[in-house]
Amino acid sequence: MFSKKEAMASTPAYAQAIEKLSKELAQADAIVVGAGAGLSTAAGIAYSGERFEKNFADFIAKYHYSDMYSAGFYPYPSAEEYWAYWSRHIYVNRYVQEAGEVYHDLLALLKDKNYFVLTTNVDHCFQKSGFDKHRLFYTQGDYGLWQCSKPCHVQTYDNETEILQMISQQKELQIPSHLVPRCPKCGKPMTNNLRCDDSFVQDEGWHIAADRYADFMRRHGMQHLLFLELGVGGNTPSIIKYPFWQMTYQNPDALYACVNLNEAFAPKEIQNRSICLDMDIGIAIGDLKKTWWEFVVDTLWYSFGI
Repeated sequence: MFSKKEAMASTPAYAQAIEKLSKELAQADAIVVGAGAGLSTAAGIAYSGERFEKNFADFIAKYHYSDMYSAGFYPYPSAEEYWAYWSRHIYVNRYVQEAGEVYHDLLALLKDKNYFVLTTNVDHCFQKSGFDKHRLFYTQGDYGLWQCSKPCHVQTYDNETEILQMISQQKELQIPSHLVPRCPKCGKPMTNNLRCDDSFVQDEGWHIAADRYADFMRRHGMQHLLFLELGVGGNTPSIIKYPFWQMTYQNPDALYACVNLNEAFAPKEIQNRSICLDMDIGIAIGDLKKTWWEFVVDTLWYSFGI
C-alpha cells in the first residue's frame, strides 16, 4: 500500500514544523511514542566508534570486529569467552550508561499527558529516566533479563548480580567456568532475553505490557491521536513504523510525526497529516520542549485575557 519512493523526505520550514508539533502535543487526546535505536544513539549510546573502542579494546585487538552488533554475533570458541564479551556489553549498555538528556527532555514533554511508549530498544533508558513502567511496552526484550536458551519454560530472570560478578572476575577475555549461567530448571545454557528468533521468551510481564498497549489503542485509537516516531529505522519497521502509518491512514483525526536523522519520511497517503524532521533527535526534542512551553504560556495568557 505504501511506497517509500513516493514518500516525502522533509516538511516545510523547521521552525514551523516544531511549532505545529508542539501544538499537537498540547492538543492531542493521546500520544503514542514509537522509539527505535536512533533515540538511544542520540542519547550517546553508540555501538561503534570511540565508545566501542574505549570499552572493548582488548576484544577488538583479538577479533578485529568493528562494532558491538558484529561482536554480539561473533562465534566465540567457548562459553567463557562468549559471556566475557556479553557481560561487558550488558554492563556498558544497561547498568552504567546514563539515559541521556534526550530521554529526560522527552519525559518533560509527556509526563502530564495521556501517553504510551512502544519501543524496540533493550537498554532500559525509558525506565532509568523515570518513565512510568505501566506506560511502556518494550517488545524486543531487555539487556537486564536472561532466559533459558531452549527454552524449557516461559520465565525471565534479572541478571544484574551475575553480570557484576562476571565483570569483576573476568581475565584474558574469559569468565570463570562456574559463572557460566545455566537454566535452573533444565540445566541448558541461559541466554539473553533479546528477540533474535522464535525462542524469544514472552513472559508474563511482556504479555501484561502488550495488553496495556492494546487497551490504550482500543480506548484512544480513533481519537485525536499523535503518533510520535523517534529513531525508528528499517530493521524492524513492522513493529512501529508500518503500524503507525496504517493507523494514521485509518484515523482522519490522527497525525504522524517522525524524527530521525537521515531517515525521516511518510507515505504520500498521509503526507497532509505528517511532520517529518530529518535531524538529530536530541536537538529536535530540545527545541520542541522549549517551543511547547512557549505555546503553553501563550495559551494561558490568552485564556486569562492578558
